[in-house]
Amino acid sequence: MEQYSQERTPLHEALEKHRLERMAHFDVPGHKGGRGNKELKYFLGEQTLKLDVNSMKPLDNLCHPVSVIKEAQQLTAQAFGAKEAFFIVNGTTAAVQAMIMSTCKSGEKVIMPRNVHRSAINALVVCGAVPVYVNPGINKQLGIPLGMSVKDVEQAIIENPDAKAVMVNNPTYYGICSDLRKIVEMAHAHGIRVLVDEAHGTHFYFGEHMPVSAMQAGADMAAISMHKTGGSLTQSSLLLCGENVNTDYVRQVINLTQTTSGSYLLMSSLDIARKNLSLHGKEMFQKTVDFAEYAREEINKLGGYYAFAQELEDGDTVYAFDPTKLSVHTRDIGLAGIEVYDLLRDDYGIQIEFGDIGNILAIISSGDRNLEIERLISALSEIKRLHSKDVTGMFDHEYINPKVVMPPQTAFYAEKRMLPIMESAGEVCAEFVMCYPPGIPILAPGELITEEILKYTDYAKKKGCFMTGTQDMSIEHIQVVEQG
Repeated sequence: MEQYSQERTPLHEALEKHRLERMAHFDVPGHKGGRGNKELKYFLGEQTLKLDVNSMKPLDNLCHPVSVIKEAQQLTAQAFGAKEAFFIVNGTTAAVQAMIMSTCKSGEKVIMPRNVHRSAINALVVCGAVPVYVNPGINKQLGIPLGMSVKDVEQAIIENPDAKAVMVNNPTYYGICSDLRKIVEMAHAHGIRVLVDEAHGTHFYFGEHMPVSAMQAGADMAAISMHKTGGSLTQSSLLLCGENVNTDYVRQVINLTQTTSGSYLLMSSLDIARKNLSLHGKEMFQKTVDFAEYAREEINKLGGYYAFAQELEDGDTVYAFDPTKLSVHTRDIGLAGIEVYDLLRDDYGIQIEFGDIGNILAIISSGDRNLEIERLISALSEIKRLHSKDVTGMFDHEYINPKVVMPPQTAFYAEKRMLPIMESAGEVCAEFVMCYPPGIPILAPGELITEEILKYTDYAKKKGCFMTGTQDMSIEHIQVVEQG
């Protein structure tokens, strides 16, 4: 591959050149640089709308890049240590789906942890691949799912030698990493590909003393949410491919579902963010780690909370921990994570990433300020003082091992009937039930609905979790597979 300077931003440069040419536009978009929608222009700015353009020869085409987009993608591949990188403008959901759909056909198996993002199971619904779930480890104190044990992955491979891929979260939402190098080595020894959901792991490629990245570990593909910790615009992501991947075929699969009208705002933000990470990533993520470590130390001094980190590492299901993650256990002050999440937003003007049954997650970046970190710590201190409760009766775990009774695609497209959700125990689920974020299904199509799952779902609703996935927007009813 030709080497390019990481100081260049070929797509951004081409877009700037186009802006200066003062072209008369008789193509889409119809807002015509904002003149056709003045309210939008005042809201977003004239400069933004002038750069919101359509594909044309000087600006290349995302579906079939041959010039500036191709060069920008090559620069990205070099920066991340990949054979090839694809710009994704449909979010990391599209990257995850492309990984699975380019690897597995209908009826073929993919080994994966059950605490995957819904996008992975969505891909199974679309392509007809069959999941072989590896239940993650569980931390009983925190009640959270961890990574996959190497022994459990090995056992799944031995029992399913015809599997086409192993999928790994690197890291999980909580910052937990499996032993990715060992899993890659083991899977490749059996001729099985390794696909990595690295939505929260952009910084692994540029920060020092980070867990191993997918490409460093020799994985075949990785889905990267550049917008989460890499600094690009929301919905802009990457799909990275390793040496043994047919990237021309992957591009075709991407084009099955990705828009033909790629946003140049999103793509140029990827180009600019890659340059920034390549040139300044080490300093950026060291600052991030320093912020996170300080916050953890001060929060743990408050008592009642537990901001966890590398002390969880056990060489197996917590092989490594992402030091940028500020994950805080809240249940010991008698509050669910979602309750703390709501209090932070409503009473203190602080928006964090998510709260679940027992934990909160705050995303830290180099864009934060000392003042904001102190504000978060102070707010948590006040919440503890003003709102602490007795822990009796609180749900103590986030993850319930599912029982899969039919493939997701079969269940999703089966004849269905609707039942009151609290009367559905014993039925086979035909849709998703999840809290969002994090978007990890409580129930997925093809799984048995149990009393334990229903109790968890009811508890999550009562605590204020934002529930999604069902046709019934109130989450009072659920679609189940019509039996017989």
